[in-house]
Amino acid sequence: MVQTAPPLSRRDRVRAATTKEILETARKLLVEEGPAAISLRAIAREMGMTAPALYRYFDSHDELLRYVVAEIMTDLTDHVRLAIHATADTAGTGMAEGEKIAVKLIAGCRAFRAWALEHVPEFSMIFGSPLPGLEVLHEMQHDPTIDCGQQFGQVFLDLFGELYRRRPFPIPAEDEIQPTLRRQLARYRDSLNSDLPLGALQTFLRCWVLLYGTVSLEVFGHMEFALDDASPMFDLMLSDLGPLVGLEGVLSAGGS
Repeated sequence: MVQTAPPLSRRDRVRAATTKEILETARKLLVEEGPAAISLRAIAREMGMTAPALYRYFDSHDELLRYVVAEIMTDLTDHVRLAIHATADTAGTGMAEGEKIAVKLIAGCRAFRAWALEHVPEFSMIFGSPLPGLEVLHEMQHDPTIDCGQQFGQVFLDLFGELYRRRPFPIPAEDEIQPTLRRQLARYRDSLNSDLPLGALQTFLRCWVLLYGTVSLEVFGHMEFALDDASPMFDLMLSDLGPLVGLEGVLSAGGS
């Protein structure tokens, strides 16, 4: 017999609703006025509360910021997953497995760019310069920014790992990787509990650098000196990813 969790008490429901409203208010202030506007006093004023009352929900301003970042990251992750699942449902049945995964990867990359362009303040908060109080991520016993960040990365890493296992592509041997980088990749693999070779993880990070770098340049307006529409440059970047993962001619520009 399946046991269901007991219903929340009225007090717990009120607390959950208020916590949600606090985070939504903080995100509203971020979008409308920028990160400096996210203060406990400003949030309390918007909600008709007193600033000290907010400490019943968050121990500090830093903790509040971490949960705001986590909520935004979760929103992004859900957006990317939805795009990947929608693409998987419509992928052609005649496609090879590698091609199907490539289509999912393209969908995920495009969804990441689309979300970033539609949510510039939020993107800036989670991928731009670290906010004061967010530099040391391991102070809290349970840090939501780490949890949600790992969930976002796992979306792409799962697809990447599936591609490597189904259609192995050339990767450097461990002794070919620069020693300092090799040690860091080993630590990264341990944190992921992954069984991927270090060479595959190096390639994964190279792909992320290309994707994140291209999107960030566009989001922050650093391509405007040359381009008023960076979409074709994004398509070229997707084509550049192909040779890294053995998908030349498959991971290509097509579509927008």
